[in-house]
Amino acid sequence: MSVLCRKAVPADVEHLFIMIEGYAKKGIMLPRSIKVLEQQLDQFVVAENLGEVIGCGSLCRLGTDLVEIRSLGILDDYKGQGIGSKLVDALIEEARQQNIPKVMALTYEVSFFVKNGFEVVEKEIFPEKVWTDCVFCSKQHCCDEIAVLKILN
Repeated sequence: MSVLCRKAVPADVEHLFIMIEGYAKKGIMLPRSIKVLEQQLDQFVVAENLGEVIGCGSLCRLGTDLVEIRSLGILDDYKGQGIGSKLVDALIEEARQQNIPKVMALTYEVSFFVKNGFEVVEKEIFPEKVWTDCVFCSKQHCCDEIAVLKILN
């Protein structure tokens, strides 16, 4: 298998929507409408195998020195093959190119992020996240996601 990670293009929007919707229905990812995906397409990276989009992730700027990895997902048939790590590497490289030193995520997959060089931290150290997204989340007062952070050097 030869997986390529690349910037998302308009032809990827439907694939992104279907993949993210699958995770959202399980309650483990926030849904994104097609319109929002079209507006935020420049934030997305996709993993592709033989022309098929098999994974995705996005990088959302939360401040001058902080970005969040969001909407990180892989099609079920491709999980456990290192594709998530390739996507995270691509997103971290994008943060480096933007000169952003801190990359965070809220996740249920803590061991995956730790394996990729992140540390578990308290969510409260990210007021940028809380006031940008958490105020609109149905789990706002009972959030069970774990915050992770990677400082780039």
